[in-house]
Amino acid sequence: MATKRLAQLFRIAGKAVQHGPRLMGRMPQALRVYRKAGRQGVMWELRRRTRPGNNYAAWVQAHDVLSAEQRAAIVARVAAMTATPLISVLMPTYNPDPVWLRAAIESVRSQLYPHWELCIADDASPNEAVREVLRQYSQDDARIKVVFRPKNGHISAASNSALEVVSGPWIALMDHDDLLAEHALFWVADCIEKHPDARLIYSDEDKIDEKDQRSDPYFKPDWNPDLFRSQNVFSHLGVLSTELVREVGGFRQGMEGSQDWDLVLRCMERIGPQQVQHVPRVLYHWRIHSESTARSMNAKPYAAVAGERALNEHFERTGVRATAEYVGFGYRAHYALPDSPPLVSLVIPTRNGLALTRQCIDSIVRKTSYKNYEILIVDNGSDDPAVLAYFKELATRPDFRVLRDDSPFNYSALNNMAVAQARGEVVALVNNDIEVLSADWLSEMVSLALQPGVGAVGARLWYPDLTLQHGGVVLGLGGGVAGHANKGLPKGLNGYAGRAALIQSFSAVTAACLVVRKSVYEEVGGLDEERLKVAFNDIDFCLRLREAGYRNVWTPYADLLHHESATRGEDIAPEKRERFLREENYMKSRWAELLRHDPAYNPNLTADAEDFSYAWPPRVEAP
Repeated sequence: MATKRLAQLFRIAGKAVQHGPRLMGRMPQALRVYRKAGRQGVMWELRRRTRPGNNYAAWVQAHDVLSAEQRAAIVARVAAMTATPLISVLMPTYNPDPVWLRAAIESVRSQLYPHWELCIADDASPNEAVREVLRQYSQDDARIKVVFRPKNGHISAASNSALEVVSGPWIALMDHDDLLAEHALFWVADCIEKHPDARLIYSDEDKIDEKDQRSDPYFKPDWNPDLFRSQNVFSHLGVLSTELVREVGGFRQGMEGSQDWDLVLRCMERIGPQQVQHVPRVLYHWRIHSESTARSMNAKPYAAVAGERALNEHFERTGVRATAEYVGFGYRAHYALPDSPPLVSLVIPTRNGLALTRQCIDSIVRKTSYKNYEILIVDNGSDDPAVLAYFKELATRPDFRVLRDDSPFNYSALNNMAVAQARGEVVALVNNDIEVLSADWLSEMVSLALQPGVGAVGARLWYPDLTLQHGGVVLGLGGGVAGHANKGLPKGLNGYAGRAALIQSFSAVTAACLVVRKSVYEEVGGLDEERLKVAFNDIDFCLRLREAGYRNVWTPYADLLHHESATRGEDIAPEKRERFLREENYMKSRWAELLRHDPAYNPNLTADAEDFSYAWPPRVEAP
């Protein structure tokens, strides 16, 4: 077996050679991918990385290097601002490489937005060269304030020492070896001007190595509290209201390694989600070196422990019954079910399709650990005698009902009819071609659906070949209504920035397996059975939930197979084409703005594919 695996790897390495020496340096990464997802995973990553549009160095040169004209335009915009708030860059230092420290400080001094101060607290660095660099800068530039701590107290204490000398209304968090983009503070000030009620602001980021080569950009979604509880999307660049930071008590000692995350968790508890703003630009370059968490969390294993504690204490403060678990690339929140779990009504529309329907129901009954449920079969005119006999038998079982509707197929109407008759406090819309993989799928989805503010909850659905079918919905892909995030990703891989394997909010999730409280379903009027009889009704439903103030959550911890063909193309008979176009046009009219900018996606990512490739050009405002 080992020999066979080595042979496979040599063949893959041969393909990598064909694509140039750049990939050969990534062979250790290829080995890690192979261990997780086999040859299929390596080939997926190879195709993604070698796609011309995914050359990040080329993307940076084309779209993220300012021209002289753009610099002049930014300077002119700063001069025209009605308010120019002082932004205090807060930098704790401890024994950094003096070369990187100078580069970090110079990146602040090079800001096109001139209204800043740099507040540095040195945590008793033993290297005299570090202290000399700081003394020299503080003498040369009055905007640079330096506090020399007499005794090492670690990063939280040092950060608080820097906080004591802050005089601006905004704090920007920066590590002592990282870099700010020259336009970073301008875009922060621009965001403050456009959103005067903002209290927290964050940007996109990438990594920079010892040779100043940039890589691995994280193009983030707009504020996404569920993803934030899975990973610290706020840092970097993180900018916080000074008043708010002082109100919550600053940085907490004992949270070293996750002190920024803990701070933002405490801040977000006191403000509304609309007061957290995202700047979709790479404003921060995170230094990669052997002792940096930019390379691996293994550099700071205590940070993972501190992260669990920060999240658990956040849940305790907010009255949420949940516990946090570090999963290697982020965190999982385990939400507790009520002591008396509610009845769940599983609604399964079908017409004939005995094998699929039987497989679906058998897998639910045999594998589901959540026991308080009923199953409502919605029979839309089945005429197969074997199917009718099967449904007759099901109807004799406890907690099964068969609802007959011989009307022309209208997916929305079938589900609405069944939900109206559902006895459960929670309803689950389930396709008849779903097969359960994880026993806790329903427990996971119900526990999320019962959280305050949650609308629909979606599952992670796999094709039979174990490539991803549904990892959340991304709006507006391909010029259409929607696509599926990370579609086709081989099982074992975590997807872009871990987003195929972390709980998070999406604008929409698929009704192939969707859980929602019945009261919430009815509050927004269920599925639209007049204008969206067949297509897009689940997307529209989720967007109406969002419009009503709910957030839709997707979880990777509810794993199911979806026996929809992974290779099936568009299959719309001519007589149905008119209906499809009518439904598509309705969606494009009703939800035009969201289809142009999905807040759960990023305008620097492509609108032409489902794999989180880069956008050429990005859909952002030019300076």
